[in-house]
Amino acid sequence: MKKLIYVPIIHMSADLGSIAKQVNERGIAGFGEEFWKRHRETISGFWNAIAHYFDSIDVYTRKMKIYQDGMVAEGEVGEKIVEESIKAGSKNYEVVLRLLKRGAVLVKTEDFKLVKKELDRLLAITQAKSIPEKLIAFIKYKLSKNRLLNKRDKFIANRIAETLNEDETGIIFIGANHNVKKRLPKDIKVIEIKDTEKVRKYQELLPFYNSNRERFEELGRYLTSEVNCHRF
Repeated sequence: MKKLIYVPIIHMSADLGSIAKQVNERGIAGFGEEFWKRHRETISGFWNAIAHYFDSIDVYTRKMKIYQDGMVAEGEVGEKIVEESIKAGSKNYEVVLRLLKRGAVLVKTEDFKLVKKELDRLLAITQAKSIPEKLIAFIKYKLSKNRLLNKRDKFIANRIAETLNEDETGIIFIGANHNVKKRLPKDIKVIEIKDTEKVRKYQELLPFYNSNRERFEELGRYLTSEVNCHRF
């Protein structure tokens, strides 16, 4: 049987490459330094829980393959991307590297052109020098976002279907706003180790924290809680 461990993720600033600095600055400006610090601690706690789970499972004898949100290469180039991301402070890629060192194999997951197109749209927003420019860039991003996301999800699902063989286990680290699951072949058993809807809801409530404080903090506690998933 083909199995896929499905990890819905929230990106840390370190995962956002060239826009990381702007995201942090906007977060502090929009929410205040103290709240933004707590949010970042929640995301760090989330990744600690994910890391603890994967440290507890057998990787070497299970022929595991890793599929990573935004990963446009494999082999030496892919591993170089992992190493550079860790230097930037990515806990996501720290987990990936630990899995690779234990025998997992990194698989090219995404189409470079699609990933670059989305990043270019985001860069246009963060680099806009005036409010009208920022508004135009934001509108362009919103108009193309769902279409790009759907194309990326289709490509990712196809990559998994093409490369995950019988009796192999895959691990996918994918943003919670993606919907790769519904596009996967029926012969792949999906094991979701965090509830995608809860991860997505935390992100949705982030801008509205003050009016949804109790629910937001409840979801924050869920994100940092130990992964309660059966071993497979």
